Amino acid sequence: MSRQYRIRHITTYTYSDRVTSSYGRGFLAPREFDGQRCVEKSVEVQPAPTDQSYGVDVFGNEDVYFHVTSDHDKLIVTADSLVEVDEPSPRDLRLGAAEAWETARPLAPGEYTASGARASAVEFVLDLDTPEVTDGVVAYADASFPAGRPLREAIVDLTHRIFTDFTYQSGSTTVSTKVADVLEARSGVCQDFARLAIACLRAKGLAARYVSGYLATEPPPGKERMIGVDATHAWAAVWTGASGWLAFDPTNDQLVDERYTTVAWGRDYADVPPLRGVIYTEAEESSISVSVDVAPVDFPAS
Repeated sequence: MSRQYRIRHITTYTYSDRVTSSYGRGFLAPREFDGQRCVEKSVEVQPAPTDQSYGVDVFGNEDVYFHVTSDHDKLIVTADSLVEVDEPSPRDLRLGAAEAWETARPLAPGEYTASGARASAVEFVLDLDTPEVTDGVVAYADASFPAGRPLREAIVDLTHRIFTDFTYQSGSTTVSTKVADVLEARSGVCQDFARLAIACLRAKGLAARYVSGYLATEPPPGKERMIGVDATHAWAAVWTGASGWLAFDPTNDQLVDERYTTVAWGRDYADVPPLRGVIYTEAEESSISVSVDVAPVDFPAS
């Protein structure tokens, strides 16, 4: 079975003075891979850009670039897409269930080279610059990864511990907040919890990637959906070996299923921000507002 979602992601920048030129780059189109298909996609920029183009980054994510040269005090970027997501298959439900977590390391202790799928996973084991795998992260990870524990069981445990030990607090962090600070404060948002989980996995020699996208939120029973209340979301995925990647969401204490739409993945948030840019202006103040709506679409599923 599959589900379809109509997704609209609107980002509005407002400036206190005119902007003479804006350059922007972002990741706004859902990925294509086994289990997810992007049926329609578009990105509209207002004012109309002089140049707008699309490309693919080193991780296979589609990015959009635009350059607005007309004077403006407001910039609106609207991304629309129609995406189809499959329910987890029986194979997906078995990922990492039988093998000890140690066997999922792309490089065994003392090993320095790898080939094939292992070689492509090795990059996701490497720590960031500045390092995020601190003594505190190592200690936190240890509790979920006793020797010989099945990888899936360890991931479910780590996901639950982060969900239980940390408080979701909007505005408590920024995109530059370090994992060590999140670990100390015991609070953050979805990006922070994904990054903490990734650091824990890398501390154990496992390959982990940061995933950005959307989560369809269902209304309470008897209530209508509200427009614009959904937000961009972030979660993590661990390499299980030849069978592929197992995605999980520490913010919601669950493994990823058909409610999740994947836009992009990389080693960290900095690889796949929804939007990033440069402006030329004398404006002293600016503001940003983001509205995301993920609407389920009824269709004959097979």
